[in-house]
Amino acid sequence: MAKNLILWLVIAIVLMSLFQNFGTSELNRRKVDYSTFISELNQDQVKEVHINGREITVIKKDSHQYITIIPVNDPKLLDILLTKNVKIVGEPPEEPSLLTSIFISWFPMLLLIGVWVFFMRQIQGGGKGAISFGKSKARMLAEDQVKTTFDDVAGCDEAKEEVSELIDYLREPSRFQKLGGKIPKGILMVGPPGTGKTLLAKAIAGEAKVPFFTISGSDFVEMFVGVGASRVRDMFDQAKKTSPCIIFIDEIDAVGRQRGTGLGGGHDEREQTLNQMLVEMDGFEGNEGIIIIAATNRPDVLDPALLRPGRFDRQVVVGLPDVRGREQILKVHMRRVPLASDIDASIIARGTPGFSGADLANLVNEAALFAARYSKNVVSIAEFEKAKDKIMMGTERRSMVMTEAQKESTAYHEAGHAIIGRLVPDHDPVHKVTIIPRGRALGVTFFLPEGDIISASRQKLESQISTLYGGRLAEEIIYGSAKVSTGASNDIKVATTIARNMVTQWGFSDKLGPLLYIEEENEVFLGRSVGKGKHMSDETARIIDQEIRLIIERNYLRAHTLLVKNIDILHAMKDALMKYETIDAIQIDDLMSRKSSIRPPAGWDIKKLDNDYRNNINCQAMHTISS
Repeated sequence: MAKNLILWLVIAIVLMSLFQNFGTSELNRRKVDYSTFISELNQDQVKEVHINGREITVIKKDSHQYITIIPVNDPKLLDILLTKNVKIVGEPPEEPSLLTSIFISWFPMLLLIGVWVFFMRQIQGGGKGAISFGKSKARMLAEDQVKTTFDDVAGCDEAKEEVSELIDYLREPSRFQKLGGKIPKGILMVGPPGTGKTLLAKAIAGEAKVPFFTISGSDFVEMFVGVGASRVRDMFDQAKKTSPCIIFIDEIDAVGRQRGTGLGGGHDEREQTLNQMLVEMDGFEGNEGIIIIAATNRPDVLDPALLRPGRFDRQVVVGLPDVRGREQILKVHMRRVPLASDIDASIIARGTPGFSGADLANLVNEAALFAARYSKNVVSIAEFEKAKDKIMMGTERRSMVMTEAQKESTAYHEAGHAIIGRLVPDHDPVHKVTIIPRGRALGVTFFLPEGDIISASRQKLESQISTLYGGRLAEEIIYGSAKVSTGASNDIKVATTIARNMVTQWGFSDKLGPLLYIEEENEVFLGRSVGKGKHMSDETARIIDQEIRLIIERNYLRAHTLLVKNIDILHAMKDALMKYETIDAIQIDDLMSRKSSIRPPAGWDIKKLDNDYRNNINCQAMHTISS
């Protein structure tokens, strides 16, 4: 701020000096036309003239002065002045002052320098100037600024327990040092996106009550050589002044990728930055009291030198939460939401396998938005079901026009999935079936696992294949093979993938045995994948194809037999889907028991409310257009 004030002050002084040199007392003198001057000259009223080019300063006999301009060259003017005995004074052209000359000669250069400095400030994020390229962009949060604690983190109990000793060390380092123990210098948090790696790092700083430096890996590397290494040095210098402290580097794979992974050598800016980070983490100078926490979802691309003991000594896996972890995460996010009495977090957690912490936070938010849309005071289980369906399959496409024949075909397709899923052994229970289009799917059959799937048996995998083909087979049985639709394309893809993995990876082929028959995993870097040969013969590949086809055909035939035996249930479930569009587990149980009538689905009222809401909106829109 002070530098800007001084700069504006200098500019004001220069402008005042220029105005003072340009501005003279002639500004106070009046100007008259040339004809008036000639008239007064002929009347002997002019005493003296000062001629400067075409400008004439006239001094009359009564001491008044004015200025006139000669419009054209008048050769008779001097003769008239001499005849009238007027004093003639010739003045040389006015020379600019030294300051003005310097300003005019240096102005283009100063302008270019100013433009260059402006653009450099913009490139560097604005406001820090060209001389601060090497300064760290890490943002420091003081002890009282970090409000996150372990109470705000759920679903990763093992990770919390593993990093809890960091807090004890930061609070009481002497307890560890007196026994010769050293706390890990670096903690690498690894896990899929949205699992809470950044949140856990903030909770560590909030619990330990120490300064917290946060920076992204991409903030180190710039277009100028050496800038990244300089920023690393500056960041560690700042951390040493405030130790004990925590440095958190998010997305470290942006700067920590493996060196020498291309076809040729490399010594680019990113590698220089990585080299400087390696030195700072475990070089000749100690960094006592500084704990570095990094997060990435790509640990496979990191340089091995980063992961050796003495640098990132400990890797903390923050994976997707299990069913108990999802329940805890839901309870954390439900604190801010008024809930109805029918909410059971454990049931919602069971229906959200594979959801990360960020997905569950989004689920609670979407449910609250649905409740607000219906002007409710609390969020019920119906809104959570709608929010889950929206996140997993997309928004309902109720505006999509489907003929009755298309709806009937979709109903038979989804009913085929549900029936086979209920009849084959070791399959997840059917939770809900709908023929409301969502995303790219015209209908969906939801299965609710009783727990997280750690591993799958051969029987369970084959049951999944049979269920996947249930939809296609239902269409084929009802309409014939000539009228089977393309709706089973994704089912065929998933079933073929399962069968191929059973043969090539999981050893479920009696003919090939428990051997690995796939090529090595693709390399992340192109340079390391060059020159790799083939590890499987053509005869083995042919046998693999035969075994895959055998598994598919066996389960395809089983699903066909089950649907033919239960054709009456298939027709009844189709009728229920055509009437209600969505049926849940209770209605499916009634249909599988061959009951004559079934109860309306639990979400029937909310569906009616949704239709009323849409009709109201459409009526308002039509009213607006007509008015």
